[in-house]
Amino acid sequence: MPRPMHRPIIAGNWKMHLGRVDEALAFVRSIRYQLNGIEGVDSVLCPPFTVLAAVAEVIRPTRIGLGAQTMHWEHQGAYTGEVSPAMLARVCQYVILGHSERRTGRVVHPDQAERTEGGFESDVAVNRKVHAALSHGLTPIVCVGENLAQNDAGQTQEFVGAQVCAALAGLTEKQAERCVIAYEPLWAIGTGRAATPSDVNRVIGLTVRGAIADMFGEPAAQRVRVQYGGSVNVDNIKAFMAMPEVNGALVGGASLTPDFVELVRRAAPGP
Repeated sequence: MPRPMHRPIIAGNWKMHLGRVDEALAFVRSIRYQLNGIEGVDSVLCPPFTVLAAVAEVIRPTRIGLGAQTMHWEHQGAYTGEVSPAMLARVCQYVILGHSERRTGRVVHPDQAERTEGGFESDVAVNRKVHAALSHGLTPIVCVGENLAQNDAGQTQEFVGAQVCAALAGLTEKQAERCVIAYEPLWAIGTGRAATPSDVNRVIGLTVRGAIADMFGEPAAQRVRVQYGGSVNVDNIKAFMAMPEVNGALVGGASLTPDFVELVRRAAPGP
């Protein structure tokens, strides 16, 4: 079947950076009009909760999207410290769900062993959040990915496929097509080590789209936008975007400097 022409989507995950209103607004004001002028690509900023409303006001006149970094699945309730989809729907269009740092609590450094901290988000929790986000008009950016041991053991297809199936369980075909999937191998996040474009293309095509096709059919699998995330930067974004299965990127550290504009520009269609 003909492959649909996807509009690329580049989302910048600020994580726990630029969380003061003054620093967040200074940064956004320095890039917003350049970012807004890039054609053929959707750009999304995902700042900390503390500055979401302020950033929303500053980018309101532009086409830049705004996303949160997580949320609870309940509309409201006694959930201290949580943010509901109803709260986010007033200011955001997107929400990142199931990021590896929340699924596993794992912090990976190139010069030390993995260490586990904090609580974990289960596949069930991610699925509940996906349903809640869609019901409130938010576009979920659903993260999936394997760790180094699973990759080395040849378990990528089994593990990542299961994550995709769990996240999208109970959705209709149309709902699934509204989601964005971000393939982020854990061993390539924040380590300076990126998977090769050809490997990413294979995993997205065979495993991510394969799982979606098993659930909703091949046409739906081809219509879902799938990003890559893992040490994406200005120097390697073109190589990833040249892959036919890659429809964008979920960017971490490289989204915190003005170079993010150039990264988005290089991700746009064209020579």
